Amino acid sequence: MDKRTFLAIVLSLAVIFVYQAFFVKPVAQKKPAATPPQQTGLTQPGQTASAPPASPAPASAPALASLPAVPAPAVAERDVTVETPLYTAVLTTRGGALKSFQLKGYRTELPEERRYDPNSLLSLVGLRKKVEKPALPVELVHVREGMPRPLTVSFPDSSLPLPAEGGFAASTTALDLTTGADSRPLVFTQTLPGTARVEKIYTFRPDRFVVDLEVRVQNLSGNPLNQHAALNWRRYVDPKAETDRYGNEGPVTYVAKSIDRIEVKKIEREKIQGPDVSWGGFESKYFLAAMIPQNPSLSSVVIDRDTRDMVTVSLRGANTIIPAGQSGSFVYSVYLGPKDYTVLKAQGVGLENAIDFGSWLKWLAFPLLIVLKFLYQYIPNYGIAIIILTALIKLVFWPLGNKSYQSMKEMQKLQPKLKALQEKYKDDKAKISQETMALYKAHKVNPLGGCLPMIIQIPVFFGLYKALLYAIELRHSPFFWWIQDLSARDPYFITPLIMGATMFIQQKMSPAPGDPMQAKLMLWMPVIFTFMFLYFPSGLVIYWLFNNLFSIGQQYYINQRST
Repeated sequence: MDKRTFLAIVLSLAVIFVYQAFFVKPVAQKKPAATPPQQTGLTQPGQTASAPPASPAPASAPALASLPAVPAPAVAERDVTVETPLYTAVLTTRGGALKSFQLKGYRTELPEERRYDPNSLLSLVGLRKKVEKPALPVELVHVREGMPRPLTVSFPDSSLPLPAEGGFAASTTALDLTTGADSRPLVFTQTLPGTARVEKIYTFRPDRFVVDLEVRVQNLSGNPLNQHAALNWRRYVDPKAETDRYGNEGPVTYVAKSIDRIEVKKIEREKIQGPDVSWGGFESKYFLAAMIPQNPSLSSVVIDRDTRDMVTVSLRGANTIIPAGQSGSFVYSVYLGPKDYTVLKAQGVGLENAIDFGSWLKWLAFPLLIVLKFLYQYIPNYGIAIIILTALIKLVFWPLGNKSYQSMKEMQKLQPKLKALQEKYKDDKAKISQETMALYKAHKVNPLGGCLPMIIQIPVFFGLYKALLYAIELRHSPFFWWIQDLSARDPYFITPLIMGATMFIQQKMSPAPGDPMQAKLMLWMPVIFTFMFLYFPSGLVIYWLFNNLFSIGQQYYINQRST
């Protein structure tokens, strides 16, 4: 197999891979519906309800009669602002829910001084900048006015359906953790006289994107309460809004050690997953809102969408029996932040699987991303770090590359003799095959020697490809001059055009294929790949461009040494 044939195979596989990765949406995995086991037991205030198996109540035990819903007392709605070095959170006394969560270190747009107008070449020399919307902090809460907000707690299938959107009283008007303060609690309290008291206790930390939440229900009635709590993340999804074709913007769950991404448009009915729920929430390409239960084995997650295009991800625990005068406690953690591998991995619940590296390539993508971040510590430019990482990979595979190019060179020398054999035995294919193998043996040439070393490198290339595509580190990260965002396309298509030229040079340096149809196919490959890479993130284009340049240099070295 000569290099042209091999390249045709490799590039065809690459086209298929890119098509599958970017134009074909994966089918969401079906999770079996499961009903969480019932939980019984007594707890004191501040303790989590125990979870022994439910047992029949003795005859003398009071019945768990369903009580009529009690309206929450009217409380004027007001906001409570929480400031930390990492984010600004706004909570509301309406449901003790989350009204806004803005990440201070991440912006919706590049700063105006770093934006280039792709419609004007004057911007390339710094003479004109495009005026666009301001670079606001990234907002993780998206709901319309009047819709239920994220982190409301509801009580479905309970003997006392407490109001999820009722009025709460807040323990303070604001929290400021920007001056090095330790963790601080924020308590929302709702009292239904003679029935129940509900407390939502948030705990904020200045150095973490994780917020702890304890929901404490105190039974003020004379009867046991059968409570089934659900923590809800709600998100309005505009069906007409543009979506990033490289990332899912919708519900995501990690159940039974398996990641499941659900397309919003495919949510037609309530979907239940569980048990063994590690976490569930809502994601975009670079950010994640994930609810983490205290007891994964007793939890389930319910995903639904209503007619207002509001998607709800509901984390539900086991039923809890709260005797008269006692309290039940439901404990959660909520991660609200970037899909940064180091930060997610530190949580210890598999949040790093939210980064869409794929089930097979993640074993290569994660290590390559770690190396990339290590290089960035010493060279604070991810564009240069990508080039160095590409060179390191090329260096690791240098012996294999040399062997491959040397084998192709030897095959090129045999081309006249192979053509002579094909002409001599053109009516006897078996004889052609026999004489061809004899020719290879006589000249000690392995026809697969040029293919196998390069095939071994393909998984590594695709692993790095995935790492660069979904790494938040490249988001809004500049390279130089007009490339100010390695996660966005080159605004002037300069690097894709150069990349196409390097592919053309590689093609000219390779042995010419004997098949005319194959020659035409190879001639069009640089053109096809150039158009395909026009709208790829510039970090990916830089990787492919410099990989081509290093390959050209290596092939030139082999060709010169062989002459």
